[in-house]
Amino acid sequence: MSKNLTTRAEDYSKWYNELVVKADLAENSGVRGCMVIKPYGYAIWEKMQGELDRMFKETGHTNAYFPLFVPKSMFEAEEKNAEGFAKECAIVTHYRLTNDPEKKGKLIVDPEAKLEEELIVRPTSEAIIWSTYRGWVQSYRDLPLLINQWANVVRWEMRTRLFLRTAEFLWQEGHTAHATRVEAIEESERMMHVYADFVENFMAIPVVKGLKTESERFAGADETYCIEALMQDGKALQAGTSHFLGQNFAKAFDVKFTSKEGKLEHVWGTSWGVSTRLMGALVMTHSDDNGLVLPPNLAPIQVVIVPIYKTDEQFDAILEEVNKLVIALRKLNISVKFDNRDTHKPGFKFAEWELKGVPVRLAIGPKDLENGTYEVARRDTLSKEVVSKEGIEVYLQDLLETIQKDLFTRAVDYRTAHTTEVNSFEEFKDVLENKGGFVAAHWDGTAETEEKIKDATKATIRCIPLDRVDEVGKCVFTGLPSKGRVLFAKAY
Repeated sequence: MSKNLTTRAEDYSKWYNELVVKADLAENSGVRGCMVIKPYGYAIWEKMQGELDRMFKETGHTNAYFPLFVPKSMFEAEEKNAEGFAKECAIVTHYRLTNDPEKKGKLIVDPEAKLEEELIVRPTSEAIIWSTYRGWVQSYRDLPLLINQWANVVRWEMRTRLFLRTAEFLWQEGHTAHATRVEAIEESERMMHVYADFVENFMAIPVVKGLKTESERFAGADETYCIEALMQDGKALQAGTSHFLGQNFAKAFDVKFTSKEGKLEHVWGTSWGVSTRLMGALVMTHSDDNGLVLPPNLAPIQVVIVPIYKTDEQFDAILEEVNKLVIALRKLNISVKFDNRDTHKPGFKFAEWELKGVPVRLAIGPKDLENGTYEVARRDTLSKEVVSKEGIEVYLQDLLETIQKDLFTRAVDYRTAHTTEVNSFEEFKDVLENKGGFVAAHWDGTAETEEKIKDATKATIRCIPLDRVDEVGKCVFTGLPSKGRVLFAKAY
């Protein structure tokens, strides 16, 4: 199998696009800006869903589903949110097509089928959900309300890219209501930590936890918590956000409750979400010029076994041996595939599974049968060794854990090497241009300076790290006083 991938050094963007398609993750569809997620890509997304869903339920959340369409007047109720998403909205104005009398077989919009009120195709669900919560919340006994939904949303992007930015994408969105400000802030922080736990321990991607600046905050939120990751090309990617909504949506949709003291009060809200954009983060954090590199926790196939044989008798003998191993591995909850296709040669299979990022590949031929061994190849390091079949299932279990840890360590090392403190704007520009990564710099705290830096360098403030050290300094751009460093980067 010929991979023919553009290398990362040649053209990182082209390498990414080719890899997503050639590794059978996704492809462009007949609808501009929308993608088809192929079975292999969707299998990875399902593993993400499954783990996140478990984590949500362990923190007390339950799943529900809300409509795809939002009446325009309802969408407009919270002004900042409506303004923030206005340019990305798809709008339904009519509900029927009819035959074009001048062109047989062609359809046109029926002018008589105009909707009384236009419908917004949800770019996010705060409006429809909070209008529903008004009927669900009456008393403090109804709180907290902890709801999540798995859904698709539409944001009419003009420049699209598979997984990273598409007009329609899949995600989960949590929407919660609380009796007090303190409880809502605790919820926002809790879900940021849940996301960080998932991305670091399941996806093997290190993240920085922080707060967004006011200009980067979610429209309609009082505070946005985020996790930021660094890709191999030195650009940052927002991996997840959790928003403290204050009482903004509760007031817009009149969601009130009677407190224990008998007072009528507005509830406090949060919303939080991650999307199929995480698939892009997965590809760009770990993969190499040979194809995908998948962390074992996310790999649909963790171990693939390729037989090498010339005769039917050899195959039958290999099959008998492999079947025992497959049963043993499945008992350990290790997903394993025996690639017994007789339509492709072993070399093709090796290249295919390497491209698709399967963490461990085993090969077994007649000599291995005689010697009681398997050839074991690691995808992350491309190393090979011969291993005895005795106890190999435990060996493979330990190896998968090692690969998971090693991928995380490698990504941490990259981020550490590409996080640079600077103290002047010249140094700031030099690092961005020649090294990339996170630039830790002093900022005077104003949106005006933030915008000027963005215009001059295309770098944005990715976050104000939660663990930053208070450090008096001078803004790299204006020289005005600064309370501490923030992380700048060019970003996806």
